[in-house]
Amino acid sequence: MKILSISDKIVDVIYSPACREKFPDVDLLISCGDLPYYYVEYVLTILDKPLYYVRGNHASTVEYAQQGARTEPRGAIDLHRKALTEKNLIFAGVEGNAGRLKTSLPFKHLILAGVEGSIRYNTGDHQYTQGEMWLMIYSLVPRLLWNRLARGRALDVFVTHAPPCGIHDKTDRAHVGVDAFRWLDQTFRPKLHLHGHIHIYQHAEITETLFGETRVINTYGHRLTEI
Repeated sequence: MKILSISDKIVDVIYSPACREKFPDVDLLISCGDLPYYYVEYVLTILDKPLYYVRGNHASTVEYAQQGARTEPRGAIDLHRKALTEKNLIFAGVEGNAGRLKTSLPFKHLILAGVEGSIRYNTGDHQYTQGEMWLMIYSLVPRLLWNRLARGRALDVFVTHAPPCGIHDKTDRAHVGVDAFRWLDQTFRPKLHLHGHIHIYQHAEITETLFGETRVINTYGHRLTEI
């Protein structure tokens, strides 16, 4: 399964018809925030795959365009404080003759959860204290425990804007990592934790870290990941 994740920066090759040629076999789209809603809608439309998103700390309350006002990317699914199951992925480019699946995935449904925003550093929207982040993570726990009992695993892909504490984060107030995200990765062991928020200015900067069983990936700009 191939996941195209985007965040924080408009990428020319994605915001063009060439996007379909560059990513012809993507199964799932994920936005980790701080992108214009029209851009997220464009990616969803041109690749025609399910798109899940969380808002970043710079997300617009309302975005105005020729198509009218929008408060979210149309057609995309908001993951904030939710644990959802994407059931349609088993039919995405893996179905053979007579409906026989060619996929080697060990499960039929992908489990996703997300939390928006960053740690509070001013009075802007979509910013939270460490305590507020803990409360949002705790609200996901019942569903994740149910998933573990019913499906044998709690979570496959964790989507956030900010990074977990101590992984890819910075020391300044605006870019410090989230304690609760690190705890969730340790406790529920998702295969992937995709985040944005941390801008990359040098090729030498670390953008992928294996934390226990979880691949934590900074998806600044865009990232193509296989799971």
